[in-house]
Amino acid sequence: MSSFLHGVNAVNDLVLDKQQPPVPDTVIFDIGGVLIDWNPRHLYRQLFADEAAMERFLAEVCSPEWNERQDAGRPWDEAIAFLLAKFPRQASLIRAYRERWDEMLGGALHDTVAVLDALRRRGVRVFALTNWSHDTFIVARQRYAFLQWFEDIVVSGTEGVIKPDPAIFRLLLERGGIDPARAVYIDDTQRHVDAAKSLGMRALLFRDAARLRSELVSMGLLESLPEGARP
Repeated sequence: MSSFLHGVNAVNDLVLDKQQPPVPDTVIFDIGGVLIDWNPRHLYRQLFADEAAMERFLAEVCSPEWNERQDAGRPWDEAIAFLLAKFPRQASLIRAYRERWDEMLGGALHDTVAVLDALRRRGVRVFALTNWSHDTFIVARQRYAFLQWFEDIVVSGTEGVIKPDPAIFRLLLERGGIDPARAVYIDDTQRHVDAAKSLGMRALLFRDAARLRSELVSMGLLESLPEGARP
């Protein structure tokens, strides 16, 4: 009887082992809102005296939907001309979006950059996947040295396809030789997280660096920080 039970337990252990997901060896980061503080309000608060007027402009003129077209590859000259034809009285504000774009960069999110650094120092493969205009990402790449740490960065404006389209995720996976079952994807936008999950990746909705570090520790990718240490 005892040998029979031992055999049953061995089978159960084997089934449980097969159900365990493989240990991740790759982490893929979104960039804007995760590693870099990009926000058009950093610029437009200098150009508007009234916060509500600024918000209307960013919702109705230089809107997220309009900017997303540049992330998908539309040339900036075409994008600016499109808005100038619709809103000629706002010409200087519209042109500022491109001419003073670098003033929308608020700086690196240093606690998350520290997480990235800890991962690469432990030998974890690190990649980035970002919805970003091709031309403006050149500026960001020159400004932030840590962007050189990635094995590869897939930029939507260069590829002509944006998240959450599964095609851009597949492009990164194929180009990097990444097994999705062993990859963790990090993004601050839920629909992008959902797209990554649909392709078999573990995906985390980014809220802050401390929570991210805790989640990566639970996956065995990082060690816990000493008590009282900054994330």
